[in-house]
Amino acid sequence: MVKADFLIMNGNVFTADPQQPRASVVAIRGNRIAWVGDGAGATAWRGANTQVVDAGGCTVMPGFIDSHFHLLMGSVEAADLQLENVETLDDLAASIRAWASEKPDDPWLVGYQLRYTVIPPDRPLDRHFLDSIVADRPIMIYAYDTHTAWANSAALRAGGLLHGVVTPAGSVIVMAEDGTATGELREPGAYNAIRDQIPKPNLARKRSLLHKGLAQAARYGITSVHNMDGDQEQIELYAALEDVGEMTLRVYVPYSVKPETPLAELQNAVMWRQQFQGSHVRAGAIKLFMDGVLESYTGLMVDEYADKPGDRGAALFSAEHFNRIAVEADRLGLQIFAHCCGDGAVRRALDGYAHAQAVNGRRDSRHRVEHVEAIHPDDVPRFAELGVIGAMQPFHAPLQLDGSDVWPDRVGKDRWPYSFAWQTLREAGMRHAFGSDWPVVSMNPMLGVYAARNRKPWAAGQPVQAQTLHDTLVGYTRDGAYAEFQEQEKGMLRAGMAADLVILDADLFATADEELQRVKPRLTMCDGRVVWRDGV
Repeated sequence: MVKADFLIMNGNVFTADPQQPRASVVAIRGNRIAWVGDGAGATAWRGANTQVVDAGGCTVMPGFIDSHFHLLMGSVEAADLQLENVETLDDLAASIRAWASEKPDDPWLVGYQLRYTVIPPDRPLDRHFLDSIVADRPIMIYAYDTHTAWANSAALRAGGLLHGVVTPAGSVIVMAEDGTATGELREPGAYNAIRDQIPKPNLARKRSLLHKGLAQAARYGITSVHNMDGDQEQIELYAALEDVGEMTLRVYVPYSVKPETPLAELQNAVMWRQQFQGSHVRAGAIKLFMDGVLESYTGLMVDEYADKPGDRGAALFSAEHFNRIAVEADRLGLQIFAHCCGDGAVRRALDGYAHAQAVNGRRDSRHRVEHVEAIHPDDVPRFAELGVIGAMQPFHAPLQLDGSDVWPDRVGKDRWPYSFAWQTLREAGMRHAFGSDWPVVSMNPMLGVYAARNRKPWAAGQPVQAQTLHDTLVGYTRDGAYAEFQEQEKGMLRAGMAADLVILDADLFATADEELQRVKPRLTMCDGRVVWRDGV
């Protein structure tokens, strides 16, 4: 009998396999799971060269699949000023001044991760405020979701935006009464002219930063990600790392489609699908943004915003335009990922998928709606009816109503029952694929697990949307694999499947919900290779 290369013993194994939900031993041979069982059968797999790992009664489970991730973007952004801990505008000013002092030779000052709640109603974050901090170098500050940016006068001049320009649908340059831009720029269509002026790292620098992002993912037990942006340079960089054995996770890369993308260009996504089908780098989908986000009123709503009467947001694609894309992509056998935060955007995407089915006939398309932060009750059953997957991010939802997030005020109390409606959608038959949206929030999947378990209703009598631990873990494993047509390859610990797994430092099913965020990986394995190890 061929012996195992690794034998993980004494684990509380969550397999995500409905045929064998729990076990205590996992044997790995090469890059495959060889056997899953209990201690009585383990001896036969142990040889002179077998590495035996004692899990110490902790959880062993499939590697986390993050179904909404920005691998290269997050890796590159991490080299700039990080503002997630900023609490006030005074804190922001101090952070920018300190960064400017540390980087005297950098021609631009760029920061990320600013929370909307930092900006008080009576004190605007505008170009004049940023000019008072640094005026001789352009400054560009992004909100944590990158759907809003703020620029100083130098940056606005560099992008030719100081006096405003016509922007695409769904994007807004906020203008002051004097006819100049305030510095607040909503959505990429408003700030791309500035972003294009910011010096980009060269390929060697990108590769170095990508290695740091990969190492961070390995430390968090992530073995697969669904990348939510993709261009030729990016996918070729991933493929180059795969060729030399430096990819420590698997990445599924969709082809980015923008409002100006010609329909014929979808053939490029078909070519990607033919070219990139490796073990670690795959293609076969397209990604587009239907709307923005509710925080900046750029999410498309069915009805007006509760705190901004008359405004329903806007879409980047008209219904007719999206329908044409959906029909053609579906005809070509491409999977579609549509970013939809507002309930109006969700409806538009579902309408487009229904239209594609009517034109092309029904197939196993597994089209997706990303985020689904708000949904109209009439649209809840349509996910299951159309076979559409909801890719949601548990750590995005405010866990309780404490004033720390502007999101609940945007939709108003009447729409709270259909806000981040995880359980409502699950009970209606929707399949979940969970993720983080890194770098919008931390990539740490245990923060998502914590959020899924600890979310509370925002008002008495409202639906409980918290997830069971089992369903949460399935959303990060088996259903994540299903969401990229890989359920026969990964997402479960079953003999013959890819050896992608993580050993945690606690038994999740014996851990109090409020302690879940403290659980960490002790070992991460991707494709039978240990990519992170700490104390085992």
